[in-house]
Amino acid sequence: PATDIGFLLRKNPENVHTTELSYGIATVFYPEATYNSCTVALLVEIDPVGLVRGRRDSVPDLLGHYVNDRPYAASSFLSVALNKVFTSAMSGQCKQKPELAETPLKLEATISALPCRGGEGFLRKLFQPLGYEVVCERLPLDPKFPEWGESPYFRLTLLKECLLKDLLSHLYVLIPVLDKDKHYWVNKAEVDKLLTKAKGWLPSHPEKETIVRRYLMNQRNLTEAALEKLVEEEIPAFAEQEEQAPLQEEVIEKKISLNSQRLDAVVAALKGGGAKRVLDLGCGEGRLLALLFKDKAFDEIVGMDVSHRALEIAHSRLKLERLPERRRKKIQLLHGSLLYRDKRLEGYDATALVEVIEHLDEARLSALERVVFEFARSPLIVVTTPNSEYNVRFENLKPGHFRHSDHRFEWTRSQFQAWASGIGKRFGYEAAFQPVGDNDPEVGPPTQMAVFTRPEPVPAAGVTP
Repeated sequence: PATDIGFLLRKNPENVHTTELSYGIATVFYPEATYNSCTVALLVEIDPVGLVRGRRDSVPDLLGHYVNDRPYAASSFLSVALNKVFTSAMSGQCKQKPELAETPLKLEATISALPCRGGEGFLRKLFQPLGYEVVCERLPLDPKFPEWGESPYFRLTLLKECLLKDLLSHLYVLIPVLDKDKHYWVNKAEVDKLLTKAKGWLPSHPEKETIVRRYLMNQRNLTEAALEKLVEEEIPAFAEQEEQAPLQEEVIEKKISLNSQRLDAVVAALKGGGAKRVLDLGCGEGRLLALLFKDKAFDEIVGMDVSHRALEIAHSRLKLERLPERRRKKIQLLHGSLLYRDKRLEGYDATALVEVIEHLDEARLSALERVVFEFARSPLIVVTTPNSEYNVRFENLKPGHFRHSDHRFEWTRSQFQAWASGIGKRFGYEAAFQPVGDNDPEVGPPTQMAVFTRPEPVPAAGVTP
């Protein structure tokens, strides 16, 4: 029954429930409670005068404390009320029906007036990556005076089949992010609160940095501390996955020497583009780095990987400790994640991602795309990935299985080309596709490669570049 949501919220649909808050009163009631549909309303009544009354500190903008949107629009007051009124639901606990807390429900959440500093586009960027269908309506500043224009407020409706605790955590974190304001002092405790409430979804969110910065009120030291902790939490998981079965793909592809052909094709593409300073992102154990290091066409090579162990192997493979200082300066190994902007990656002639993208969940690709194509933004970017259509040609690969247990996906040629074309439109690149390995007339090559280039700007008439 839809009314079972009352067990999760610990609020009987037959009653009206009130909770006193330091800034007003929160009331929970049920406008509708039937077997098929149940609506739970949370009304937060704020006393703005009571918030100011008795304050001894200097209040330079006294009028602003009495006249504001706090009683009428969703803000951090609502977030705090959600956490206090629905504590057990937000933590995923339900004593009467514990299985209900882990059951996805068809949920619809509506906020009547939500401030959004950033407009509808930013609002969608926050909720759509979390899987919500987003319906929003911008509210006029005053319906009686349309010439005043639109307000920064939206009526927002979110629809998704998910756990109630996930919906509540998303609202708790993102409401103050949209408002860019909080009614209480933000300190180090807010970092832990954010990481706890957003655990499981914030690390992979494409707007992670913006969410962290706004949630922590643009306090640089707190923002950096939070982002650093997110990286620390995520890197061990990636490293463990990387080391679980490092040779699976090689065993499957060994018969056709695909890895050698793939690396040779990447080196040729980099040389053909005239690159001198090259990034190898997701460099693994350093096979491509070794080829680039030996080639005099390249002046500087940087390899980056999320796995400490892989970097240790690359260091040993390249015998860096034995090289003279002049030679050692040619190559550098970095520890880092491709999901976070890193200024160390900027300013290079070319970037290579060899069999990397398929190790990420597709939902995380948007973060990698921004890191590589928007922020690092090398003029030449080479990407290789398996062609799933060719898998039927591998005798030792079971039907329906991926070439590596850590692969999150393996694309067909049309899927890869659609992704690459989307990259071009969003970030201003042109993609050329090349087969790697024998190009089977029916299923194509075993590996597909895209070479991304940024078109040179056309000089104005009469101007010599």
